[in-house]
Amino acid sequence: MINPADSFILERMKSNQTEAIELMYNKFSDSLYGIALSVIKNEEEAQDILQESFVKGWRKLSSYDPAKGTLFTWLLNITRNTAIDNLRISNKKRDSEIQITENNVSDVEGLSFNPDFLDLRKHLGDLEVKYQEIIEALFFQGMTQQEASDELGIPLGTVKTRYKIAMRELRKIFVVSLIVYMIWQLK
Repeated sequence: MINPADSFILERMKSNQTEAIELMYNKFSDSLYGIALSVIKNEEEAQDILQESFVKGWRKLSSYDPAKGTLFTWLLNITRNTAIDNLRISNKKRDSEIQITENNVSDVEGLSFNPDFLDLRKHLGDLEVKYQEIIEALFFQGMTQQEASDELGIPLGTVKTRYKIAMRELRKIFVVSLIVYMIWQLK
């Protein structure tokens, strides 16, 4: 028997409601990210795999059979298989790549982090005030963590912890937005 929370998510997915992605993400993302990271061993790639897995789950919803397992188990298998596939592709690519001896990273001009491009200010309102202060100081005022600590009158360790939590929460907001956008593009 399917549990009520999974049933609620599935109903939303079947009726093409994008809120289902947020519900799935909030319920399963930490565990699925852990699975991807255990296979890939790279945080950025694991995040990409997590996003790809949610999109695959959305697209392959018709293949989910509650009689064979829970929604989580189904998504876990999608995530694990996606991670393994990406690992195989990475290994093949690495084996066949030509080694470049010159690093031209410094030749890239005009690229810099622009918080306004990401509409970061808009999403700051979704965070608690103590996290907003940290992001404001570090990103918009250009302070170092030590300067933020001095300016805000809080210990450096607290600044670092709040920064880490703020970034985790912002990542969730942006990932859910990206997944919703990707699914919207599939329609």
